[in-house]
Amino acid sequence: MKIIDFLPDNEAAIRQCAALLVDVFREHHPNAWPDMDSALQEVQESFAENRISRIAVDGNGLVLGWIGAIGAERYEGRAWELHPLAVRPERQRRGVGRALVADLEEQVRQRGGSSIWLGADDENNQTSLGGVDLYPNVLEHIANIRNLNNHPYEFYQKVGFVITGVIPDANGFGKPDIIMAKRVGG
Repeated sequence: MKIIDFLPDNEAAIRQCAALLVDVFREHHPNAWPDMDSALQEVQESFAENRISRIAVDGNGLVLGWIGAIGAERYEGRAWELHPLAVRPERQRRGVGRALVADLEEQVRQRGGSSIWLGADDENNQTSLGGVDLYPNVLEHIANIRNLNNHPYEFYQKVGFVITGVIPDANGFGKPDIIMAKRVGG
């Protein structure tokens, strides 16, 4: 496996990454990229100037995973949003996601960034934060979070991210966005 820049002239990878978004997010976030057209649009957006887009490929050019980041002008390049991260289901739990995150951290450092943040939606009660009214004790709920159905927040914790907050009801009542971040540079 090697990790390379995902470039707009790599038509084979573009199709594979779009299909990857549809497949990986279908179960827990079916509205994220419900079809190839929406996924292809997301892929095209990943090539913008303020973006990082990297893919893990095998020796035959098969895309094993894709990671991206968005640099927000308001943070002057210091904080980048991890978006998206998708790994082929049959390659999950084999180090592909971990390698992609480590590579992204280096890419952000090279650009002078100091932090990476992400939002991990819980739209289907995958955690103890889903399906409940988090107000008024939001911090108490965060402190007692439990993973109920394979939510990715625990993967991000394993690679060094911490929960820095939550946006209750971000996706409708009882459907929060879990905000996580990691320092990658000084």
